[in-house]
Amino acid sequence: MDLAKKSLLKYSMLALLLMPFYQQAYAQKCSINLNYGVIIDPKHIRIVDNGKTKVQINNTKQLFIRGREIFLSTEQQLLLTGFSVGIRRQVPEIVSIAIEGVDIGLKAVNQVVASLTGENSASQQKVQAKFDELKWRIRARFNQSANNYYIAPQDLNDFDEMFTGEFEQEIEAIISTSIGTILEAVGQSILAEDNTNEYGGETRITTFDKRLITLTTGLELEVAQRAKALDKKAAIFCQELTHLDELEAELHLAIPALKDYNLIEASN
Repeated sequence: MDLAKKSLLKYSMLALLLMPFYQQAYAQKCSINLNYGVIIDPKHIRIVDNGKTKVQINNTKQLFIRGREIFLSTEQQLLLTGFSVGIRRQVPEIVSIAIEGVDIGLKAVNQVVASLTGENSASQQKVQAKFDELKWRIRARFNQSANNYYIAPQDLNDFDEMFTGEFEQEIEAIISTSIGTILEAVGQSILAEDNTNEYGGETRITTFDKRLITLTTGLELEVAQRAKALDKKAAIFCQELTHLDELEAELHLAIPALKDYNLIEASN
């Protein structure tokens, strides 16, 4: 097989493996900014700036600002409780949506490898193990344990960027390894045929190319459906976070000392 044909085979697989990430790129938009970091554990919510706790809420109703307790009326406590409950519900949702967005792509890449090298093949298991380790580390970065979360200040306009930015090179390396795995497991026989059969390699390339086309068609549909479902989930989340921004504005009116620490900011 000449160099041009080898390159064509490699780039065909590269396009197929990267396709899930391009498919979901349009989704998961939300015009919300988190102006501060948020740390959540079972008893506390902390709003953090440059590693220092500025606001702390204990058990949804006890408020501290820069270490000093702010004594609250019943009405103020009710507003603070509503805000706290919303934060506890929505911050884990950020983590869930972002991880699911990455997972759509990783599962699709793994499916490509399994389809071309065989389900539960050594090649597929090798790639799956790398994906499992990466997903565990991505989750551990934001979710240290079952009920403990940390989200840094950021623009939530693109959920998947929030997660993949830190791990982008590693994801690309896994995809490149996947290409090498497929070439090793499937392409080796094609290369061997070139030396013994004038047309055998050509025939095998054509057959393999047809398999890629068939696989691409099915995978595009599956990824598009999952991305659409995730987009709806993200839209609901964004709406809930917008409502939480409105509740925070009420809280600031009721407790003026909180105005300096506007956590959620919805942009038009």
